[in-house]
Amino acid sequence: MSGLVNPHGGGPLKPLLLEGSARDEALARARSLPRVKVSSREKGDLIMLGIGGFTPLDGFMTHGDWERVCDGMKLSNGLFWPIPITLSTSNEVAATFHTGDEIALIDPDSDEIIATMRVSEKYAINKKHECVMVFKTADLEHPGVKMVMAQGEVNLAGPVKVLSTGGFDKYGALFMTPKQTRQLFDSLGWTRIAAFQTRNPMHRSHEYLAKVAIEVCDGVLVHSLLGALKPGDIPADVRTRAIATLIDGYFLQKTVAQAGYPLDMRYAGPREALLHALFRQNYGCSHLIVGRDHAGVGNYYGPFDAHHIFDELPSGSLQTQPLKIDWTFWCYTCGGMASARTCPHDDKDRLLVSGTKLRKWLSEGAEVPAEFSRPEVLAVLREYYEGLAAEERVEVKLSGHSAR
Repeated sequence: MSGLVNPHGGGPLKPLLLEGSARDEALARARSLPRVKVSSREKGDLIMLGIGGFTPLDGFMTHGDWERVCDGMKLSNGLFWPIPITLSTSNEVAATFHTGDEIALIDPDSDEIIATMRVSEKYAINKKHECVMVFKTADLEHPGVKMVMAQGEVNLAGPVKVLSTGGFDKYGALFMTPKQTRQLFDSLGWTRIAAFQTRNPMHRSHEYLAKVAIEVCDGVLVHSLLGALKPGDIPADVRTRAIATLIDGYFLQKTVAQAGYPLDMRYAGPREALLHALFRQNYGCSHLIVGRDHAGVGNYYGPFDAHHIFDELPSGSLQTQPLKIDWTFWCYTCGGMASARTCPHDDKDRLLVSGTKLRKWLSEGAEVPAEFSRPEVLAVLREYYEGLAAEERVEVKLSGHSAR
């Protein structure tokens, strides 16, 4: 019997991806259905529903679920859920079908059918209210707010049948389902697993966080986001190659596994940290490493808001628990990586390490201190930046906590 944490909700994993003849039959029927093209964010949510990452959801949320999630981080049935999982479309498209109808959901990248949905409800939402509750702001400069405000006027609720992995299988063995990561952990004999969430290559601070987690857990799952990022971020294939280089050179064998998941970033800070813990529970992880400004952007969140929000949850909301780690940096006086909890020295002795700062230096061709990133990792990243055409380069600005 596995010693891993249970999937969220206490039941078995609930993947909604059809296979074999069931998929073939559903796909043939879907070709005659009304079509709704999904957004990049909605596509990622669909694939997570398909592979069981959003267990126990069976589709996109109703108005009642949306409202309770926004206002109280619970579904209508009382189960903890921190961020709405919704599908929207325009008034014009929504008028072409009725409640109870089945519709085909279309991949925004390939125009292929990736799922079908039985529409149980069509409803409007107060987008500004969702933004204030989830992102703590309605500022259109916030990328998550911009995403919500650009949604269609009508939300569609209903159960889905997922027919595709949306092209994420191009990542090969890196794209692992919750069932596969659980099988991997069982094969390694791991029961205490810390997930390390990243949308960046791993620099020395990330390496330090992972090694701290290994001291108290059986292993670490470096879990990279494979969905859409903001301009200037490093693509998933480059990022994961750099991470593999670091793991091979600087970690003990069978203490680290690397995998990817299909979501876009929402940049929802504290609430997204909770979502990250929730679906890592489905992947079999007992802990989530939560460092400085987890899933943050700009100045919208305090550096440790994602720590504090876990303390506000009612008991039993999540089995996956946070490993809270303070500011991490290279201390020249200590002669190594340290955190604000372990280092007694002043800011003048410290080199603060951030992914944004690393991207800025690399994009400008500047020197990167050896204390910031391993040379083998820098070689992978410099090769990527040197291959960019001038028009592909995005100016990286330091703001918020990365500017320190």
